[in-house]
Amino acid sequence: MSLVRRTSFPSLFDDFFNRDLLNWDKGNFSALNVTVPSVNIKETADSYEVEMAAPGMNKNDFKVELDGNLLTISSSKELNDEKKEEGYARKEFSYQSFQRSFNFPKDVVDEDKIEAKYENGLLQLTVPKKEEAKRKGPRLINIS
Repeated sequence: MSLVRRTSFPSLFDDFFNRDLLNWDKGNFSALNVTVPSVNIKETADSYEVEMAAPGMNKNDFKVELDGNLLTISSSKELNDEKKEEGYARKEFSYQSFQRSFNFPKDVVDEDKIEAKYENGLLQLTVPKKEEAKRKGPRLINIS
């Protein structure tokens, strides 16, 4: 008995239609490979904690604004890649941007004390509440 080894090569036609080229909603085709970052928001008694996963960026790529009770986090990033070698030149560019906005309850945020840091691909904001908006523990009410 002899073993026959078959090598199959996908046809150009099959290769073209099996790629994600026609599935625009499934991927991002830029060299930056960025999509809209995921956000976690947690409310504590004293503040709101906002975490945005944005790996591959640096702190200068972000713009964070508070307008009244609307917090907006946005970014714009441009990538230019140019290679020149003997006999050819190639230039590719990509532009990525996103914007996420969140409404806080009216007159709750202490806007002068907001802190933000970016470390290891995670943008973290601490949005403190005004003293009068902080949750107070249960209180005993005397019955007369």
